[in-house]
Amino acid sequence: MNSNLIWILVAFVVYMAMMICIGARYMKRTSNSEDYFLGGRGLSGWVAALSAQASDMSGWLLMGLPGAVYAFGTGQAWIAIGLFIGTVCNWIFISSRLRRYTIRANNSLTLPEYFENRFHDKKRVLLTISSVVIVIFFLVYTASALAAGGKLFHAVIGIDYKVALTIGAVVILAYTFMGGFMAVCVTDFIQGMLMLVGLLLVPILAYAVVTGDGSLVDTLNASGVAGGSESYLSLWQNGGEPYRAIDIISQLAWGLGYCGMPHILTRFMAVKSEKELNKSKGIAIIWVALSLTFAILIGIIGRAYLYPTILGSEGADSAENVFINMITRLFTEHYALPFIAGIFLCGILAAIMSTADSQLLVTASSVSEDIYKGVINKNADDKKVLRVSRITVVVVAVIAYIIALNPDNSIMGLVSNAWAGFGAAFGPLVLLSLFWKRTNMPGAVAGIVSGGAVVMIWDYLPVVSEAGKHVTLATSTGIYSLLVGFFVSLICIVVVSLATKAPDEEILKEFADVADKSVEL
Repeated sequence: MNSNLIWILVAFVVYMAMMICIGARYMKRTSNSEDYFLGGRGLSGWVAALSAQASDMSGWLLMGLPGAVYAFGTGQAWIAIGLFIGTVCNWIFISSRLRRYTIRANNSLTLPEYFENRFHDKKRVLLTISSVVIVIFFLVYTASALAAGGKLFHAVIGIDYKVALTIGAVVILAYTFMGGFMAVCVTDFIQGMLMLVGLLLVPILAYAVVTGDGSLVDTLNASGVAGGSESYLSLWQNGGEPYRAIDIISQLAWGLGYCGMPHILTRFMAVKSEKELNKSKGIAIIWVALSLTFAILIGIIGRAYLYPTILGSEGADSAENVFINMITRLFTEHYALPFIAGIFLCGILAAIMSTADSQLLVTASSVSEDIYKGVINKNADDKKVLRVSRITVVVVAVIAYIIALNPDNSIMGLVSNAWAGFGAAFGPLVLLSLFWKRTNMPGAVAGIVSGGAVVMIWDYLPVVSEAGKHVTLATSTGIYSLLVGFFVSLICIVVVSLATKAPDEEILKEFADVADKSVEL
């Protein structure tokens, strides 16, 4: 083992030990379910902002997006543009209203519980359906994060993918199991800062090396980018081919997913005051703008910096490892600072961990608070709920680990499917429940079921045959399932709500209280 690798390993060990210590510290402060799931609604503005964005972006930001840009060009930035628009709208229009409504709706701790209390669902139909949706799609989402962790350790250290996957899963499981929401948010804050520093510094240093050796454009052309550098650097080209309008719309549609993401929405619910929430908005928007821009630059500059190595070609690493390869080469060959390389590689691990821990926690809250206490054992005390939560964290992590065992799974593909599922099932209902007083329980049920079902059918059911091969609607049309599912769900909520009984006076009064900011909640 060479000295560079030893220093990188030291950085990893120090970082992971620090995350576990944070979990142990907050385990002592977790005394009830509100502490475990929402941290007692005590998040500061900085922690809420960076925790929400770090848990949002995941390994996709540092592996999936740069890898797509590296392989196909700047045209892949349309996803980033859609996500930025979605982030801004989510913080400006959803965050404060959702926080107020969850307090007014009987101090709801989880998204399914909010739906139940918002629509006075005494039969707990909404609670059950939404909890099942969370478990299904978070299994896929958590698997994507664990797979990213396995690929990171495999690429950096060279150990077997399955061993690498196991190491990452155990660390994430440890601090989520122990500390709950506050441990997750504090670690996410640290991880968000680390991600941002790595995103800003690495492409700048790599660009200095590339331009010191020649022209960026000339090197891109030499690397064999499809259509030449002009096409590669164009927003209107994708892999050397002109973008279709439907492709651009589908990529922008990623932004629709934000208002349905349980692990992001719970951060809004947990902020301790309106003042802190307003502070969070500016911090989060600036963070995501910088992060997405520099993630795109990593893909472009990495193509030139790593040349003559061409990632994705036979015998080379996956294109999704472009950032890993840039960091390793930059700080071991050009600057001889292997410990710093390890710290920045921990930034990628941070992106992965910050999403996986949040997903595990939200899934645990759905099973324990919503299904166990809400349906199975309504008289369960906090100790039993906490115990079920921690058992759920272990079970979900194990199942996600099994899904992630296949090293050929694409991080981008897994994230895409889970993002679409949540965005279509929950997004339209969150929007209408906050802003349209006529929304009722039958409409809410119709929206969740139709949105989730459309995504499952669109992405997974082989219904179209091309040259004797069965493909899905997503493959044959090129339309992102979230785009279809979101609007089907939206239409179903409106149509069913108007066709059935209007909400009663008590529900309308709660809606009016939330809308009236002079009413203190």
